[in-house]
Amino acid sequence: EPFLRATSMFLIFKNGFLCLNVSSVMFQEAKCAYIIIIMAVYWCTEVIPLAVTSLMPVVFFPLLGVQSSKSVCLQYLNDTNMLFVGGLIVAISVEQWNLHKRIALRVLLILGVKPALLMLGFMIVTAFLSMWISNTATTAMMVPIVQAVLDQMDNTEYDVTMMEQAIGQTNTVIELEEKSTSDPAAVCVVSNGQVPDDPRSSEEKKMRKRICKGMTLCVCYAASIGGTATLTGTGPNMVLKGQMNQLYPNNNDVVNFASWFGFAFPNMVLMLVLAWLWLQCSFMGLNFKKSWGCGTERTAKEKAAYSVLKAEMKKLGPISYAEFNVLFMFVLLVLLWFSRHPGFVKGWATRLFPEGEKYITDSAPAVFIALLLFILPAHKPKFIAWNSSMSDPEQTEEDIKKPFLSAPLLDWNVVQRKMPWSIVLLLGGGFALADASANSGLSAWLGRQMTPLGSIPPWAIATVLSLIIAVFTECTSNVATATLFLPVFSSMATSVKIHPLYVMLPGTLSASFAFMLPVATPPNAIVFSYGQIRVLDMVRSGIVMNIIGVFCVTLAINTWGRPMFELDTFPAWANSTMNQ
Repeated sequence: EPFLRATSMFLIFKNGFLCLNVSSVMFQEAKCAYIIIIMAVYWCTEVIPLAVTSLMPVVFFPLLGVQSSKSVCLQYLNDTNMLFVGGLIVAISVEQWNLHKRIALRVLLILGVKPALLMLGFMIVTAFLSMWISNTATTAMMVPIVQAVLDQMDNTEYDVTMMEQAIGQTNTVIELEEKSTSDPAAVCVVSNGQVPDDPRSSEEKKMRKRICKGMTLCVCYAASIGGTATLTGTGPNMVLKGQMNQLYPNNNDVVNFASWFGFAFPNMVLMLVLAWLWLQCSFMGLNFKKSWGCGTERTAKEKAAYSVLKAEMKKLGPISYAEFNVLFMFVLLVLLWFSRHPGFVKGWATRLFPEGEKYITDSAPAVFIALLLFILPAHKPKFIAWNSSMSDPEQTEEDIKKPFLSAPLLDWNVVQRKMPWSIVLLLGGGFALADASANSGLSAWLGRQMTPLGSIPPWAIATVLSLIIAVFTECTSNVATATLFLPVFSSMATSVKIHPLYVMLPGTLSASFAFMLPVATPPNAIVFSYGQIRVLDMVRSGIVMNIIGVFCVTLAINTWGRPMFELDTFPAWANSTMNQ
């Protein structure tokens, strides 16, 4: 650790001095590229925290004369970052009141506890929750539930096995006593207590271990897949939204909550089904009768799993006033996002406000709901009886002391503690880089270098780029990966005259396909920390998961993505930006 600290200090000071030396020699494009390369190295090696690296443009762009401090600092809390902050505050309120746990347990109880259905239930719940709250929080909540269910199933199976062995031994002793005159050797075996090993026990242990691996892996994979379905679900999606606004200011809000959901949600469902089938084949086999058990009675293990879920649900008690309020706010926010600018009809922004489509973006409803969470009470308002003489005087005195409104649904201290401020800074640093690349001419220069790629079919370009991103994101932060590559993809698209989203959408989704290594993303690290799986297990499953992901994205972009975003045309807003 001291060596790493010394190395990081050396790199920082060395780069600082180099910046001073090259500021008068390089062109604007080269200065901008120099800072981007330094930040890319720092992000990949993590010699200093990712969020700290993200602050480098504030210092070095003004020093090198690339951009003014005012222009750079404006990127750190722009419209996209406010959307992210608003969405996160709503997610924190859902976590604070355990609403996500209630939803998870209710869905699992409905789906059932047959092995295949149980895994599918865990994946559906995790993916759905990851669409709205952070992937890390979802995984941290789901893995203990999975672990409790698996432990209870294991304990029940052990008890049942011991009972069967006891009954079997009793029957054997009775039979041997009857035959003791003819076969005395058999009595000696039983009396010495040497019972032959059951060859099935080792196989059952192996199978149990494999089921545990499959059940825990499915949670972290579903968390990463689910986050891709909504615009606020994970960092790379927000990077795309911000960079589209930075690089193409006149893009007519082509990427908004509704359009992203329409494209990414079907892709998420397809990926989830294929991932579930792959994990079933890999860890449980394709014994459908055993896995599904249609029309059969529940085994002792399944009853035990169901009882665990039921007990956890009972601990939560009936739904509280605060949970109901948070659920209502959450549903209202989703409806406001979808109905702001649906595309096929006029949204509420246009109907209710003059020129609302021009002024109101997805960040406005997000922050509005976030504000309400700090105002609405967590408990029902206390109404004191009008005639105090008819009620208990002591009770009345207590009620008078209580405030009319209780504490709000959300407290700032909770938000401050749970808000991932590092991701907010990371997004801001990325937007600063994209803005500097466009204004310094670096994006245009990169585009000119990539003109020869015009001879390659667009679908092949998109597929290759998706594979590159899927591999690169295993070693680097998902947000940092999207931040580094999306401006390059944008330049390439404008140079070869293909729709920018044709390469930027697959690149964004692929940045979330961190399935192979425990260090690739926090959900993987959480699952790995429970000790059920080895790195090799994750690598083997993750390779196939990456292939599934790239296949699904390629399919999505070449089927329903084409008419949705008009990907067959080169849009006027991209052409005008390039001419500028």
